[in-house]
Amino acid sequence: MREPAFWHRPSSWKSHLLRPLAAIYGAVAARRMRRTGLDAGIPVLCVGNYHVGGAGKTPTVLALAKLLRELDELPVVLSRGYGGHLRGPVKVDLNSHTAADVGDEPLMMASTLPVVIARNRADGAALALAQGASVILMDDGFQNPSVVKDASLIVIDSARGLGNGRVIPAGPLRAPLVPQFARTDALIVVGEGEAARTIAAEVADRGKPVLAAHLKPDEASLAALRGKRVLAFAGIGDPARFFNTLKTSGVDVAQSRAFADHHAFARGEIEELVADARREALTLVTTEKDLARLRGADGLPAGAQAIVPFAVTLEFEEPAALRRFVTDQLFKAREGKFRKSA
Repeated sequence: MREPAFWHRPSSWKSHLLRPLAAIYGAVAARRMRRTGLDAGIPVLCVGNYHVGGAGKTPTVLALAKLLRELDELPVVLSRGYGGHLRGPVKVDLNSHTAADVGDEPLMMASTLPVVIARNRADGAALALAQGASVILMDDGFQNPSVVKDASLIVIDSARGLGNGRVIPAGPLRAPLVPQFARTDALIVVGEGEAARTIAAEVADRGKPVLAAHLKPDEASLAALRGKRVLAFAGIGDPARFFNTLKTSGVDVAQSRAFADHHAFARGEIEELVADARREALTLVTTEKDLARLRGADGLPAGAQAIVPFAVTLEFEEPAALRRFVTDQLFKAREGKFRKSA
């Protein structure tokens, strides 16, 4: 779905009219978050958002997985598998699954680490444990109470912030901010904008760390696009951020096409993009998640093999602070679980 434009207009009359429904939705969401979930038996680190839409969760999960491996941990990602039809629990297999099966993000991440998808996250946690996980990295699910989180890291885009700051359907928030703040263990602010300043100050005032980070383009992706004019397209939570990242990285974006988040590209849409690029002598470029969604059981459609995936990694301004936070949380989680079992 596309986010309604009024979600980012604080004075919109549409948002005002929807506030009674938002109050009901918010009350239900807040009450649900108070439920007690399953203790997975191993540390669970959750990467989430306060709001719907993209902010950089997937790059954050991958950055945490890299750090955990450096700490000699065996992380397994647990995802709901949004966009896929399989309910799970199932371990993502690049040789047999497509994005239509397990979702685009799990498929993309499975190229570098073990990923389990499950509609029922408790069942997914059990499968992750069976796969030998020493730590579960929960991709999204911050508002879902079914599994106990030992630490929740919230990602926010510094340029977008939280829109009008209201709860669905009046705004983009998944639940009222107060109960979400109460369960936040760290805030990760991606980018150099100012829209997240107030939220960051609130989290810091509660004694929780605020970690600054930025997306760094992959050198191979930049090399593939150097000196070329491109047609960029994306079906993610915030396509404009992707287009802006390309431009600030020195890529000549001649045209762009924005699609809804997790958009399932029809063959005709791909053919049209390829034809438009050829007509204007442009190179097609998209996100790694979108490219994962383009692949079917037989690989990429004809004409799409030349699409360049623009890879990025999340880099933290103070990596030592992130390392301290993660090691502290792992120690506390394991100490708590030991005491419960004693």
